[in-house]
This record gives sequence, C-alpha cells and structure tokens, in this order.
Amino acid sequence: MADYTAKRIEEMKANHGGGFVLARAELGVTAFGMQVIQMPPGFDGFRDHDHAESVQEEVYLVLSGSGSMDIEGESVAMDPETLIRVGPETKRKVIAGPQGIRMAVIGCAPGQAYKISPETELEAV
Repeated sequence: MADYTAKRIEEMKANHGGGFVLARAELGVTAFGMQVIQMPPGFDGFRDHDHAESVQEEVYLVLSGSGSMDIEGESVAMDPETLIRVGPETKRKVIAGPQGIRMAVIGCAPGQAYKISPETELEAV
C-alpha cells in the first residue's frame, strides 16, 4: 500500500498572517524541516537571520514570483530556475519582487536527527 500525502498549499494551515505555511506538519514530514513562505510584492520584513545555533543548512526553491536574497551583503536573484543553499552560520534575508514570492524552504542539520520546532506544528496556528 502506498504511503503518501498530497495537499494543495492553499489548503494548508499557516501562521504569521498566512505567510508561513506549515507544509512539514501538514504533510507529516518528520525527517527534515520544510515550510512554504509567501510574501507580498515588495515585502522586505523577512528577518535577517542565520541558524548558527541549530547548525541547520537550508535550501530555498522559488515556486512562483521572484525576489532577491541578501546573503551577508551580496544580493542573489531568486526565481523558479534557481536553487539557493545557505549554510548555518551565513546571515540571509529575502526580499520579495514586484509580483511577490512563494518559496519552499527545506532544512536540516547535517549528520543530526531533525528536531521539530514547536512554531512549525499545526497547534501553533
């Protein structure tokens, strides 16, 4: 018997005003972190952050729209044809383009079991 879950992003629970879709929890993923982040046109309120404490690396995949990622002062274009991997200690901040941006963010700490953050659980909404 097949083991899978399929859900449309629009049907998933989200927090932070709908901008942080709880994709990992909605799909029942427990081995790695995965969220969908949605930002309106021109939004620049995505916090500048790193994951030095959790040693989590992340991969960003644009699903629709475009934007840019400021990676320690360097601007990197984000579009559906570009994947970006960012190491744990590297500061990053996403800025949405003129159509906004929807991106999948996948992360985990290399060589470690994934630790689920309470803010990514369905009960957090």
